Amino acid sequence: MRRCWCGAAARTMREFLHVDDMAAACVHVMNLDKGTYQANTLPMLSHINVGTGADCTIREMAETMKRVVGFDGELVFDASKPDGAMRKLMDVSRLESLEWRSSISLEEGLTTTYAWFLQEGDCSRKS
Repeated sequence: MRRCWCGAAARTMREFLHVDDMAAACVHVMNLDKGTYQANTLPMLSHINVGTGADCTIREMAETMKRVVGFDGELVFDASKPDGAMRKLMDVSRLESLEWRSSISLEEGLTTTYAWFLQEGDCSRKS
């Protein structure tokens, strides 16, 4: 049986954002009128976090990826490996107050990205 070894423990949480959602958020913020932008930021606090506002365990992400790519092997998690930060979740409340939310789910993003990869092939071999 084929195995996929995952170093991070299953309880570690991460947030995943599709690049198309990131681009859409940037365009949304750039298109805000100056008054709306200034009302929601301060000169020394002008950053706006971009994210989904939701996270999942590394196990959930790996299981989703397994399903998307059709991997029929076993996922093995090695709890002896470091976890890093237990949770990395963006506070997206400012962006949501500006009427933008991500729209691409983890599974949808993995599915479309994997389909693109299969179509394009191994980019490192192209000249």
